[in-house]
Amino acid sequence: MNTSVVSETDLRYPVGKFDWSGDSREQRQRAIREIAEMPAKLRAAVAGLNPQQLETPYRPGGWNSRQVVHHVADSHMNSYIRFKLALTEDTPTIKPYDEKLWAKTADMQLPVEVSLSLLESLHARWVALLRSMSDADFARRFQHPERGELTLDQNVALYGWHCRHHVAHITGLRERMGW
Repeated sequence: MNTSVVSETDLRYPVGKFDWSGDSREQRQRAIREIAEMPAKLRAAVAGLNPQQLETPYRPGGWNSRQVVHHVADSHMNSYIRFKLALTEDTPTIKPYDEKLWAKTADMQLPVEVSLSLLESLHARWVALLRSMSDADFARRFQHPERGELTLDQNVALYGWHCRHHVAHITGLRERMGW
């Protein structure tokens, strides 16, 4: 078997698909650590990329690195708001969004620095919030119209994975391209 050939599935899910194995304090702490470390890891992943490299899709038909960085900012802002809603309301129904359409909006052409700076500030607030939460807080829920009811424990695990997932899109591209 030729291990140098990477399937498109592997390119789409470089750290594997998200798997919720149940809540545990250890998994929660790992996810919070990943969220805390993500802005620096994402900044390092795109460091030194020129405009042409930033426009290179990480897989055929996939987003380019610029879109990935801006998507992460969009997604993490939405997640942060979902945490705040679930902590302050009784099982609120959140508003989903079409990430593929958001990836086509004009602000996706801004320099990646705009979203990298936003993520540093957002994650500082988000991690402070996460570290202040009790077990009961992590058991709080929100209603996702497409995915059903989710706990904040599930959501923090999802976003720990989301951090690894998108950083790996860019670092994997850099490895394959020799950048």
